[in-house]
Amino acid sequence: MFRRRGRKPAGILVLVLMLSTLLAACGGGTSGGASGENKENGSAQQTEENTSTALTGTIEIDGSSTLHPLTEAVAEEFGAANPDVRIPIGTGGTGAGFKRFNNSEIAVSNASRPIKDSEAEEAKANGITYHEVLVAYDGLSVVVNPSNEFVDKLTVDELKKIYEPNSTVKTWADVREGWPAEEIKIYSPGTDHGTFDYFTEAINGEAQASRNDSQITFSADTNAVVQGVAGDKNSIGYFGFSFYEENQDKLKLVPIDNGTATVAPSMETIKDNSYAPLSRPLLLYVNDKELERPEVSAFMNFYLENAASLAGEVGFVPLQDDQYKAEKDKLAK
Repeated sequence: MFRRRGRKPAGILVLVLMLSTLLAACGGGTSGGASGENKENGSAQQTEENTSTALTGTIEIDGSSTLHPLTEAVAEEFGAANPDVRIPIGTGGTGAGFKRFNNSEIAVSNASRPIKDSEAEEAKANGITYHEVLVAYDGLSVVVNPSNEFVDKLTVDELKKIYEPNSTVKTWADVREGWPAEEIKIYSPGTDHGTFDYFTEAINGEAQASRNDSQITFSADTNAVVQGVAGDKNSIGYFGFSFYEENQDKLKLVPIDNGTATVAPSMETIKDNSYAPLSRPLLLYVNDKELERPEVSAFMNFYLENAASLAGEVGFVPLQDDQYKAEKDKLAK
């Protein structure tokens, strides 16, 4: 995932631009024939650069742990060019992020699902207006332990049998005839996670509708879900594709039969939406009042200018170039 990132494309670009600017400035100083217009342009350029390098302040972000790697990667690159801007990023989950966002505690909320009507109403009641910004796509990945040799795929109905409220599934034999009568250990992201909301709505038909008994373990830390599945041969769990990508040596990915085709998540199947119904958008929500701060505006634009190159590095599917341009245009309105 993001730890595999070994290059700093935006940082290098900034360095190249700084060197180019320095060389251009030296050239201008030795030329006595510069026109007034050129001098004016040079002054404007220098003012713009000074403004860029003078950015300061704190941009607090919280929300989806799934989107965290991409936001962290962008913040790292932005910070290299703007060292006086601090960007602390929490991973409390999409729901927890919206709670803080609606209390004006953070400028930006990472979200692995669209904002709920109830959350939007709370924001409105608190006088908060915002921009919703699409930044990438993800595919929820269903996994079992690598030693599980009998699960070759799961249908949407079988997933529902396992995770639905009041589920009677206790063993693998309850899921499909012929599978062993061994107790399933079920793992799920915590109820504050957008991943949980999206999965329960896509599979069980209603967000937050899930079994809640002694057989299922919820965890606020997605890495704990990974470790739970990796440590028990009869386990099953789900999370964002980037978590599978980083831990694929200790997990077995399960293709999903959606009634039309049996498809496993990949960059290609998420991008063309054939990995249905578990492909999903990843979003940022930025407070309009915070967006008036130059460092927040600069960060959001930087995010959309660099997400295409960074998304793939952290296991997400980037948007098309014209989609990123459309999102930038939305920010300016």
